[in-house]
Amino acid sequence: MKERENEKMSQYTEEINRRRTFAIISHPDAGKTTLTEKFLLYGGAINLAGSVKGKATARHAVSDWMEIEKERGISVTSSVLQFEYDGYCINILDTPGHQDFSEDTYRTLMAADSAVMVIDASKGVEAQTRKLFKVCGMRGIPIFTFINKLDRDANDTFELLDEIEKELGIATCPVNWPIGSGKEFKGVYDREKRCVISYSDTEKGTKEGVATEVNVEDEATLRSLIGDAAADKLLEEVELLDGASAEFDLEAVRAGKLTPVCFGSALTNFGVEIFLQHFLKMTTAPLPRKADIGVIEPAENEFSAFVFKIQANMNKAHRDRIAFMRICSGRFDANMEVRHVQGNKVMRLSQPQQIMADERKILSEAYAGDIIGVFDAGIFSIGDTLCMPKEKFRYEGIPTFAPEHFARVRQLDTMKRKQFVKGIEQIAQEGAIQIFQEFNTGLEEIIVGVVGVLQFEVLKYRLENEYNVEIRLENLPYEHIRWIENKEEIDIAKLTGTSDMKKVKDMKGNPLLLFVNSWSIGMTLDRNKGLVLSEFSRN
Repeated sequence: MKERENEKMSQYTEEINRRRTFAIISHPDAGKTTLTEKFLLYGGAINLAGSVKGKATARHAVSDWMEIEKERGISVTSSVLQFEYDGYCINILDTPGHQDFSEDTYRTLMAADSAVMVIDASKGVEAQTRKLFKVCGMRGIPIFTFINKLDRDANDTFELLDEIEKELGIATCPVNWPIGSGKEFKGVYDREKRCVISYSDTEKGTKEGVATEVNVEDEATLRSLIGDAAADKLLEEVELLDGASAEFDLEAVRAGKLTPVCFGSALTNFGVEIFLQHFLKMTTAPLPRKADIGVIEPAENEFSAFVFKIQANMNKAHRDRIAFMRICSGRFDANMEVRHVQGNKVMRLSQPQQIMADERKILSEAYAGDIIGVFDAGIFSIGDTLCMPKEKFRYEGIPTFAPEHFARVRQLDTMKRKQFVKGIEQIAQEGAIQIFQEFNTGLEEIIVGVVGVLQFEVLKYRLENEYNVEIRLENLPYEHIRWIENKEEIDIAKLTGTSDMKKVKDMKGNPLLLFVNSWSIGMTLDRNKGLVLSEFSRN
């Protein structure tokens, strides 16, 4: 009996150790979704890669499944994609690049063990790259950099690396080195193999073309392959590089202090598989996670998971709602009972499935590192923990970003109140928006708070297309929000504020204050002795 159990544990450990779970981050238009598509192509998960932009008849990227994403050519929600490659089971979390959806990206990074940062070679480090990098820094996860679009004219390579180091505060270690860019792009130099891999342009949706490899010491062949000028420049840069760049240190990479850098073109499919192979060698199997009882080891503990994302109406025909969970430890079996810690309820998870953008496959088992989707009847919230029935611990919570833009929502057809309330509440439970109501006025008006204004457009679009409800949004001047921490000790009705302050309550009935100006916050605190305000909800 014990031998069988040990055999089982060894199989679990083997399965867990071959998992790699990472997020892809970038500024919009750096080529993140195109790179994701090419990864899937190599894993055999798709046969033809789609392009994010293009004519109405063109294939859309697999990871962009929402109608609004297909229409706008942008990613507005995180997608989860799984594929097999070279003995590894890879889980990719594709994130929205647009800063208005940074909260969704943050939650997704909570479920990842490492991040791939995509940078446009002609633009370098952009505003959203900085923001997303900060979030990665807060988690201390390893970051691997792919400098993309070498098929177009690019910035100087040394300057690009210098910019990453100065702007993001992380050391860089080039794994390979580009030879020219744009029309002069000849290929890359592999530092470990000390050879040049020549550039081959392939059709956009197909795998890498036949590349020629030439040892850098074989100067005659090198010159005939890339030309004298490119060879002279390369040999000079290699010498500089070997003398000046940071030594490769895997420990520093895994601590998030050093980023390995690869170069290529996701569009023409050059350098993508090279990057994937290097990345898989350097990245880790699922990492341990902190819980309130200590650190939970992936292979040594039984099943546990946490909810990092909720998405309604992924399948319009079924009007369903899916809770996405990151499995943190052990093995999940579709027939097992688990404890939903926050709800203090033992249950079976309904319709466990692997999601490939909007396509689904019912699962019978999954392991630590995997992302599974389960049918949610409205019981799960973002940050909830699931574990074995005999256990009861919680993983670290996922903080909520304070909204920065507010609008009053009015439905145009009052007969559709039921659909309107259901729709807006479901979208709020996904974490994309926060909803508030007037405090104790009896008014049923709803105020929406968002981190980025584009979320208003998505809300309007989704209510119309998924719930058949038309709305009008009236922008409000508020820019600051504060939760009242000591609500039990304060009589909210008697609070003395400033003329630009508004009292509201959130979905859980917690009182909040909205302000137009930041100085009004200090003034309100001065006028109400004992009042404690917080930028975050602690419920």
